[in-house]
Amino acid sequence: MPDLKYDVLGIGNAIVDVLARAEDDFLARQNMNKGGMALIDEARAQAIYDAMGPAIEISGGSAANTIVGVAGFGARAAFVGKVKDDQLGQAFAHDIRAAGVAFDTAPAADGPSTARCYVLVTPDGERTMNTYLGAAQDLHPADVDEDAVGGAAITYLEGYLWDPPRAKEAFRKAATIAHGAGRQVALTLSDAFCVGRYRAEFLDLIRTGTVDLVFANESELKSLYEATDFDTAAAALRGDAKLAVVTRSEKGCVVLSKDGSVSVPAAPISKLVDATGAGDLFAAGFLFGLARGRDHRTAARLGVLAAAEVIQHLGARPEVSLKTLAEKAGLPV
Repeated sequence: MPDLKYDVLGIGNAIVDVLARAEDDFLARQNMNKGGMALIDEARAQAIYDAMGPAIEISGGSAANTIVGVAGFGARAAFVGKVKDDQLGQAFAHDIRAAGVAFDTAPAADGPSTARCYVLVTPDGERTMNTYLGAAQDLHPADVDEDAVGGAAITYLEGYLWDPPRAKEAFRKAATIAHGAGRQVALTLSDAFCVGRYRAEFLDLIRTGTVDLVFANESELKSLYEATDFDTAAAALRGDAKLAVVTRSEKGCVVLSKDGSVSVPAAPISKLVDATGAGDLFAAGFLFGLARGRDHRTAARLGVLAAAEVIQHLGARPEVSLKTLAEKAGLPV
């Protein structure tokens, strides 16, 4: 087994989030599915940008947010994702490295611009996302470094990678390398609409053991099994997956394994400002705990703590030290 270089290595779409507040009627006028993620082309991206209100730009991307969170707990973290060598790409690379994450993927010199996601946040804190994948679609199996993946305790993959074909190949290559090195592979289902597009393939990844750990929220879980009842879908996932965690917003989360299920309540918050990144940061805490050998309940408590931090401000990355938060909560880091 190679020497352990990283606690968690994430592979995902390298995206810059463009966030703005919006009312529900704006979403309706723009034909957006509230709470979902739609893939858009460059023309649609420009039209949304022109129509939306004042915006802020923050480096994002689901797996990238998670890996920044892992680093925020004090872990050794790395990220693989494709940007173009343009202004947004340089900003993404700067931000993720400044967060203490190793980021060595070579930027694209030509082709489409760096990916961006237009995130509309309604007054109830729900986020609706419109993603132009741009350069992120050009993530290639050659971008997956065997030594880096083999040296990571857990390789974390986002379901959104299933959209670009070559990124899907990179995903499979990484899983093969990780398992060959005796490491674990985790997958987040990312979005209920994403699950709808790739339900059979995701179930195959879970049932064949290509992934060892699955993250889902309640709507993704129900979409995966085309179920209306949470308990029925959770029982099905428990039967299929080696280990799974389902987040349930204000109800906290449920950890499902062959040994049974563990429920952990949500951490208290002062006010829900922006739900963007809640699942990403939950995964960060859980992955950190798992990589450090914590039990499932402790890992879940680290997850709900990180999720609570990120939903109390705009943006999908923490604004304070997660390590310090965990220490104050009496959790091991």
